[in-house]
Amino acid sequence: MTFKGVLFDFSGTLFRIESAGSWLRAVLNEADVAVPPDEVRRYAMKLAVAGALPGGSSPERVPRELAGVWATRDESAELHRAAYTGLARQVELPSPALYDALYERHMTPAAWRPYADAAEVLGTLRRWGLGIGVVSNIGWDLRPVFRAHGLDALVDAYVLSYEHGVQKPDVRLFRTACEALGQDPHDVLMVGDDRGADGGAAALGCSVHFVDHLPVEERPAGLRPVLALAGRGPLP
Repeated sequence: MTFKGVLFDFSGTLFRIESAGSWLRAVLNEADVAVPPDEVRRYAMKLAVAGALPGGSSPERVPRELAGVWATRDESAELHRAAYTGLARQVELPSPALYDALYERHMTPAAWRPYADAAEVLGTLRRWGLGIGVVSNIGWDLRPVFRAHGLDALVDAYVLSYEHGVQKPDVRLFRTACEALGQDPHDVLMVGDDRGADGGAAALGCSVHFVDHLPVEERPAGLRPVLALAGRGPLP
């Protein structure tokens, strides 16, 4: 099938968040809080288990008092912050100021790395004339991340859950993205790493392709099959 547009998820698809250890060390250094290396590793492991790093591991357990916020966390900036800072507070850190600092850190371009083939795949799709959109369950503006890594010029539309008050797999988010590209959903491919959330595009009529949510070093060419699926010309 020949597609006219491709939609991509953000976290785990085009970009990957830094490790919990890197995340915590950056914040400790910025705050000038001295913590022995063994303690940093212990705190980082606890934060990862708690699911406190957005884009990282899912929480092993969501506390009852956070269940409602967690279920709707991507519908607004306020809910997103409350969910993740709430999870982080399940871990007792050296300073109470660190919880908000950790949340702020994850929104910076330095906290994210594009997958090695992201620029190649987006650039090739653009040369082939396909519309490109990013559809993300998120509580903050990810556009600066794309700009900082030189990928913003390759994206035609961003459809972010917190800006629309709905989150994937709600078909309204995918419909908005298809409309932004000016394409019928049946002519659009959705690429993501979450079968539950990203798979919701199928209900609208989009084709769906999944990639593995792996560290950047372990997935050097996971997006390249999208080029074969797009079918607009010879692979570069």
